[in-house]
Amino acid sequence: MGRQRELVVPSIVLDSASPVAIYRQLAGQLATAIRRGELGGAQLPSTRRLSQLLGILRNTVLAAYDDLAADGLIETRAGSGTRVPGPGNVFAPPRVLRDAQYPVRTLRIRDMDGGSLYLNY
Repeated sequence: MGRQRELVVPSIVLDSASPVAIYRQLAGQLATAIRRGELGGAQLPSTRRLSQLLGILRNTVLAAYDDLAADGLIETRAGSGTRVPGPGNVFAPPRVLRDAQYPVRTLRIRDMDGGSLYLNY
């Protein structure tokens, strides 16, 4: 028989009257739980399931998951769901760069205003 996956959902409180967008509230609360180690290695619910549980739009959950993935706090893979990396693997820069297929060589140049420009070759 197939193995049942245990989905983890921390306590989430969303305030529709808050000036902070709902997706940012959700991402912030999930990020806090991840950084505290409460969700290490956990399988998160699908965007569809979490939106049903919280009574919010699926696009809101998608935006929150996108923010968390961009910060390296969750990993999403088609067909395997959304997972929090295990302890010690949250935002590992070498892994992030490797997974992004970052260029082998990067030249950093400062512009006239002091900003950084990058040339990949």
